[in-house]
Amino acid sequence: MNLRQLRYISEVARHDLNVSATADALFTSQPGVSKQIRQLEDELGVQIFERSGRQLTRITPAGRAIIELAERALVEVETLKQAAQEYSDPALGELSLAATHTVARYAFPPVVEKLAGKYPRVHIHTHMGTPLQIAELVAHGKVDFGIATEAMEHFEDLVAIPCYRWRRSFLVPPGHPLLEVKPLTLEAVAQYPLVTYVFGFDHGSPLDAAFRREGLSPDVAITATDADIIKTYVRMGLGIGIVATLAHDADKDSGLQAIDASELIEVSTARVVFRRGLFFREFMYEFLSLFAAHLTRELIESALSVRSRSAMDPLLVDVDLPLL
Repeated sequence: MNLRQLRYISEVARHDLNVSATADALFTSQPGVSKQIRQLEDELGVQIFERSGRQLTRITPAGRAIIELAERALVEVETLKQAAQEYSDPALGELSLAATHTVARYAFPPVVEKLAGKYPRVHIHTHMGTPLQIAELVAHGKVDFGIATEAMEHFEDLVAIPCYRWRRSFLVPPGHPLLEVKPLTLEAVAQYPLVTYVFGFDHGSPLDAAFRREGLSPDVAITATDADIIKTYVRMGLGIGIVATLAHDADKDSGLQAIDASELIEVSTARVVFRRGLFFREFMYEFLSLFAAHLTRELIESALSVRSRSAMDPLLVDVDLPLL
């Protein structure tokens, strides 16, 4: 048994049993992946994957348990490497981040710039996705930190600390009739097609809840993960945009006007999430404190000691979360 075999079975599971895609992702050959998996199964004496001819068709019950243990082992190996690097060269390393497009595009750059100035030999990797994809990347040890609002409740081994609150805005072209509606209502907004995030109207989300309370079923015409794509469609006249207020820049977003939606849609709370067993390097603490001043080493270490989201509340009693 070796780490390469553990990595192969984990990646095959992540790529929906597609060995060819797994081989491409790992820059190796399909026969090589298949051979290593077979050797691991022979050594363990159990079948990890069911097959139909050469195709993998299903993960066996034993396979699911083995893959889960393999992923834990891979995370622990990475933790060991991080610990060794911290003591051998604390200014050298890698920081992997996952966030929605809005956070990656509008919130990360000033923080990354400051971090790079202090730690020029730390390489930073940014991944973008939906909240669920972000949580999965963190849970599987693919990134160090994720910033997301939803989907954290599905992963027990993640620590989630509130980092800021964020508002939404409606985006419309100049001269749009909604600009004249005073006070603005969701009923008036619902008269037009909407363009928003792919996860915006997930059941139970603040956006979904706000329209449901008014008994409204809006026409969500277009969804996208990228706020800039949403802006493009609004400029084309295809609907009313609903984006994080952070994503609108009055000076740069020509052809768009923003209407604050805070009075109509509940403000949301974003959280920084990380694995409970993550080894924190000095530049990781620095990144978090730059991202949100209250994310101190003391708060992070206290958060690691609690086991539920409700237990976080006493730790945050004196924290005034930034509103973006």
